[in-house]
Amino acid sequence: MTTLAVTESLDLKEVFSKFPTGVAAISSMVQGVPKGLVASSFTVGVSMDPPLVSFSVQHTSSTWPVLRNAERIGVSILGSEQQETCLRMASRRADKFDDILYRVNDNGAIIVPGCSLWLECSIFAELPAGDHSVILLKVESAQAYSDKSPIILHESLFKFLEAPLAI
Repeated sequence: MTTLAVTESLDLKEVFSKFPTGVAAISSMVQGVPKGLVASSFTVGVSMDPPLVSFSVQHTSSTWPVLRNAERIGVSILGSEQQETCLRMASRRADKFDDILYRVNDNGAIIVPGCSLWLECSIFAELPAGDHSVILLKVESAQAYSDKSPIILHESLFKFLEAPLAI
């Protein structure tokens, strides 16, 4: 067992990387332009009534101040074959959607085909939390794709779920 002193942000990132998590593409059309970001801090089941999910975003994000103006936001839990999509959406490039296949629903929420779960959400609350904000989203509709496994981010690497063993 290794004990790390959490005195620098790099140490803390290493500690947090030990917890496996999925990756959510959070996106919408804003004034006719696709906007989005990725979050590994996405959490389901924050509340069942009303149905709430959450994610955290850095105060330095240039995308969230634009995205928060959307009527509806799409949350696509990226699938195991979407590593390139994840990297592209995580970039700061203005043209990050140019090589990404996506669909827009009637409310402007973006779905990224190939995802394992898609939610259409509205913003419920935004709470300050240190150098981030916690965003609570109200789930308006959902679609799960049982034939798609999610990407898992663990130790700063993409990993994948293995097929279950028959007992």
